[in-house]
Amino acid sequence: MKVTVKFFTTLREIVGKPQEQIELSEATTVNELLQQLGERYGTKFTRYVYNEKGTVQGHLHFLINGKSITTQQGLKTKLKENDILAILPPVGGG
Repeated sequence: MKVTVKFFTTLREIVGKPQEQIELSEATTVNELLQQLGERYGTKFTRYVYNEKGTVQGHLHFLINGKSITTQQGLKTKLKENDILAILPPVGGG
C-alpha cells in the first residue's frame, strides 16, 4: 500500500523534499513508519524525531488525513492505502 508523508521545516531540510510517497506493507503503524524513515534518512532524522530514551519527541504532532493521531490510537494508529501523514513541528505563538 502507498502512503504520503509530508515533511515541514527542519524535517524538510533533513530529507531534502516536502513530501514522499512510500510503499508499506499492510497494517503498518505510525511508529513503524517513523522507524523506517529513521533507517532511510539516518541519524539527523532519528535525533529530530526521537529523544535519548528512544521515544518520539512529545513536541511533534502527527496528522493522518488532517486528523491528529491523539484522537485515534496514537503512534499505534494503523495506516491505510492513500493516507497522508503530516509530521508537524512545535507551534509557537505570541
